[in-house]
Amino acid sequence: MITASIVLFNNDIEILRKTIDSFLKIQHQKKLYLIDNSKTNVLKDIYVNDDVEYIFVGKNIGFGSAHNLILNKINSKFHLILNPDVEFSVNVIPDLILELENKPDVSFISPKVIYPNKELQHICRRHPSFFDLINRRLNIFKIQVFKNEYRNKNLEQPFYPDFIHGCFMLFKTKDLQNLKGFDERYFLYMEDADICRKIDKLGKKKLYFPKVKIIHQHQKGSSKHLKLFFYHLSSAIKYFLKWGF
Repeated sequence: MITASIVLFNNDIEILRKTIDSFLKIQHQKKLYLIDNSKTNVLKDIYVNDDVEYIFVGKNIGFGSAHNLILNKINSKFHLILNPDVEFSVNVIPDLILELENKPDVSFISPKVIYPNKELQHICRRHPSFFDLINRRLNIFKIQVFKNEYRNKNLEQPFYPDFIHGCFMLFKTKDLQNLKGFDERYFLYMEDADICRKIDKLGKKKLYFPKVKIIHQHQKGSSKHLKLFFYHLSSAIKYFLKWGF
């Protein structure tokens, strides 16, 4: 049994349909939770399916809090944290499950992520420092940015990064529940960096597995919209106060 959750907020319906279709076509017994943070439930009937449960929140409670809503009701072996702008082939999840089952010390696994134009997204990072975040925003020292993205490694081979961006995180459900899901102090951004730190404290790992790949639209909202930038800044301050600068 595999479950998945997608947090919705005023989404592009056609992109969302591709994401839902990608998950529903897998052959495993499955359940998809659509958790809607939008002000209205216009997305309620986007997918009427026995394998889909729609949960209308009625207000924007944030990314982590929304995913956590279903944490105690899932009894699957694996749970997928999935963004609403991802597309993947039918083999991706079975291949990742096979690899995850053979790694008792790994809490979650992520595939290679590419843009629609097939360019690689650098989702693997070293644990961020305050300097790294400023440097990435201002692009002062490119060598340091490349180092933090493991660009000195062969990114066609699996490895265990400090931190993996959270557009597609396939968890062992028990580990996710033991971690108590995401820290709800973050409204948006840094939840994935934080949970990777918590996995370290659990004595487990995160596996980047580029033998399979997914397509991610990746809107880079915080670099385009001032409000999202301040959400990112607020989350970064909370992160560094918790884990150190």
